[in-house]
Amino acid sequence: MRVRGFLKYLLVSWLAYAVTLGVVAAVFNDVHRGSIGQLLTAAAVFGILNTIVKPILRLLTLPIAVVTLGIAWFFVSMLMLWLTDLLVKGFDIHGFWTYVWATVAVWAVNVVIELLTLPWRRVRGSRSPAVA
Repeated sequence: MRVRGFLKYLLVSWLAYAVTLGVVAAVFNDVHRGSIGQLLTAAAVFGILNTIVKPILRLLTLPIAVVTLGIAWFFVSMLMLWLTDLLVKGFDIHGFWTYVWATVAVWAVNVVIELLTLPWRRVRGSRSPAVA
C-alpha cells in the first residue's frame, strides 16, 4: 500500500512540475517548452534536481544564505532551471533576466498548486496517524 501511495505522489509531483514549467513557458516568450514529450522530460529532470541536488546545495550554501538573508537560495533555485535547460533538449530558457523571472514564476505557480491541494492533503492527513 505504501508503494502505491509513493508512486501516486511521484506522478502528482511530476504532473505539477509539468504544469508549472508549461505555465512558465506560456508566460515568457524566451522560455520554450518544446514538444509535450520534452516538457514531460523537463518536468522529470526538474523534479529530480529539486529532490536530490537542491537540498544538498541548500545545505552547502547555508552560511551564504544566512549572510544574504536567503537570497543565495534564490540562485540555487535559478540553478535548477538552468540545469534543466542544459539537460533537456527542446526545453530552452534564453537570458539571465528570463531565468530570474521564470524562477519567480515557478515559485508563484508552486504556491498556487500548494493552496489548491491543501484541502486534499488535510483530508488525506486526517486518515493517517500523526507522525511526531
